[in-house]
Amino acid sequence: MAGQVLALLAARPRLIVSLPENSVELAHAAAKGGADVLKVHLNVKHDASGTRFGSFSEERGRLEEILAVGLPTGIVPGVAGSLPTPEEMGQLAEMGLDFFDLYAHDMPAWMIRLEGMTRAVAIGHATPPESIRDLEGLGVELLEAAIVPHEGYGEPLCAADLMAYQRVRRATKLPIIVPTQRAIEPEEVATLVGIGMDAIMIGAIVTGREANSLRAATERFASALASLSG
Repeated sequence: MAGQVLALLAARPRLIVSLPENSVELAHAAAKGGADVLKVHLNVKHDASGTRFGSFSEERGRLEEILAVGLPTGIVPGVAGSLPTPEEMGQLAEMGLDFFDLYAHDMPAWMIRLEGMTRAVAIGHATPPESIRDLEGLGVELLEAAIVPHEGYGEPLCAADLMAYQRVRRATKLPIIVPTQRAIEPEEVATLVGIGMDAIMIGAIVTGREANSLRAATERFASALASLSG
């Protein structure tokens, strides 16, 4: 049922694990490590993981296995020019995908009116914070602050990043997800939550691509978040 991720974020900061490939083994590793939410992909070559994710028809069986793990799951359906059809997006909603997430410039106008999944939009480093209100006006419900330029991937989190996240926070009341484009450390989670971030989304840069490393990273970040509400 759509809206699970919004309900979770309304209660306390959460941990999302972006799977480096659509693998039920990795989904189980994330769940055992304490993930609150999973994210999967279609129709894209993912820069951070180096993985190519196939089409809806190619990935459907793997997505069904991941959904059976039982965690709320969102999806990056692709990029402009290689997106599911409206009918396929409807099928993804019927399968139980909770939210979809992609950059505004990749999102066709029809998708913003799609029923059955929470609408999330990723903003990049060139997105002016003042334009976020325009996204709210279109019905966007969740924001991914993917604001680190590609050349900065994997570098340490710095004060300039915190300033940028704060500018996003001041611009909107929407829940904000921070992805680990930087090599964020679990010890830095408290700082990000302290400036108003609602979720940390860990991916290949900090999890690696193997089940053991992904579970270990998930455990560290889940523990860091749990200590804030303990």
